Amino acid sequence: MSVICADIEPLAFVFADDGLVPNNPMPFLVYKGAIDVANAHPERTIEGLFGANGWGEMWRNGVYDYLHYHATVHEALGVARGRAQVRFGGDHGREFEIAAGDVAILPAGTGHQRLSASADFCVVGAYPPGPPMDLVRPTKEAHAKALKSIPQVKLPNTDPVRGADGPLVRLWNL
Repeated sequence: MSVICADIEPLAFVFADDGLVPNNPMPFLVYKGAIDVANAHPERTIEGLFGANGWGEMWRNGVYDYLHYHATVHEALGVARGRAQVRFGGDHGREFEIAAGDVAILPAGTGHQRLSASADFCVVGAYPPGPPMDLVRPTKEAHAKALKSIPQVKLPNTDPVRGADGPLVRLWNL
């Protein structure tokens, strides 16, 4: 039994730099219902998929309720349980409902903030090989620094959901 829908394509969105949140010219990707998490251990299911696709630095938790971004790493968020309303792209970005089985992939610099969530909301976060995750809150000074670090972030070799031939590889190597 496969844990993913083999031909699923992500939705792609590009968020503009708003002067505080740099975002990224590479698209933010959302796979809706990509992973079959209807089992007793959905976190392990997501961890196994992300790990098999080379996104091995992982954690389990939620999404912070304050606006932040990562200027040194790309991030994948796999929803294991529940649902949440999350704004991606900063204050001028877009709100999404993400639910169990969805995966959001944020290129470095993409703002994100949880607006609300179900009590059982649980996310598996993952990063491709590279420097450790940084957590940046939007300020003018942080923005200026991030504009220098974000272009230096190495492109991942794989899509955390679909692997070496996945859409991320095609969409981020423009």
